[in-house]
Order: sequence, then structure tokens, then C-alpha cells
Amino acid sequence: MQIQQAQPRTGRWGGARSGAGRKPHHGRAGVPHRPRRRFRGGTLHVTVRVRREIWSLRGHRCFRALRRSFARGCERFGFRLIHFSVQGNHAHFIVEAPDAGSLGRAMKGLEVRMARALNKVMSRKGAVFADRYTARLLTSTREASYMLQWVRDNRAVHALQRQRPVPQGLDPRCSCWWRDHWPPLTAQPRYWLLRAGVEIHRMRRLRAAA
Repeated sequence: MQIQQAQPRTGRWGGARSGAGRKPHHGRAGVPHRPRRRFRGGTLHVTVRVRREIWSLRGHRCFRALRRSFARGCERFGFRLIHFSVQGNHAHFIVEAPDAGSLGRAMKGLEVRMARALNKVMSRKGAVFADRYTARLLTSTREASYMLQWVRDNRAVHALQRQRPVPQGLDPRCSCWWRDHWPPLTAQPRYWLLRAGVEIHRMRRLRAAA
């Protein structure tokens, strides 16, 4: 009876390999599927991005559909949508959530509402979002102040990046424009960082500049 000898290991099996893993969506790398950072009572900057075939989110019909989604999903599971800025193929949110689990459930519900509303407008079916949302936990008054300004002025930020004239005034696709809308499209902040921390940071900057 012949005994087959074990072949020597060549180092070619197992481990990281060039080109392995999920391929980029639509020519761009997707959001890494790592466990999301745990937190308690957090303020976050969340970004969602839609697929290429979806119409511009800033268009009248699409944005009107998104407004209904925001009104119905701005406060659920302890989650609060505080600010938003809608751009052509993505949207920025400043949100509060008691923990990562509540954030995940609320964002899933909000994305489902948004997807159904947009698909109805476009008379289509299928996926709307290009990838899962990104969430960045804001941990200081300085960081929160910067991200609030970033979201509020995002239309101007993109204009500068594309070397186009910077639009003046409030962006009608930003939550600041819809502050007095009924039903409300956003919720009032309850955590210290947005209720008081941002204003404290602003006053410190004013005193330092005086």
C-alpha cells in the first residue's frame, strides 16, 4: 500500500491576498464591514449615499419625498435627527442616539422610508442606497461645532470643491431652511454636546478673537 506524503507548504494558501474580498461598488470602495463603535448617549455625523441610477436628491420631487420620510422618522427608538443636508447623490445628518443598537434600528427604518419614497417617485423597485451608512461619533465641542457648520454649509463646500460660484443664503435642501415646518422634519437636541457644548465653544472662540 502506497503512503502519500504530505506536500510541503508553499505559503500560497490562506491569509491576505491581492485582489481578494468584495469588489468596489460602482467603481468606488464600499464602507468596511467592521463592527460599529459602541457608545452611550452619542452625537454623530451620519452620511448615506445613493446608487448612480437614482435621480438627484435635490430635485423637487425627490426632496419632497425625503421630507415626508424625515417627518416620520426623525425621532424613533431614542434616536433624533437634529440636522440634515441633502446633496445630489448623498445626504449628511447630525443625529443623537442612546447607543449603537438604537442608531442601527433607527437608521434602518429611516433608510427604508427614504428608499420606498424615492422608488415610488421614480416608479422603480430595488436597492436605493449604494452602501451602508457611515457614522462618526463626535466627542468634543470643537468637533461638533465643525461638523454642524459642515452640514449647514455643505452646498457651498461642494461648490468650492468644484470651483463653482458659492451660492449665498440658506440652502433650501438643508434643515435650517425648514426650521418652522409642520410637521417638523427634525427633532430638538437633548444631549449636552448640542444643547450647550457648541454654544460654549462659540463663545470661547469669540473671547479668544476679541
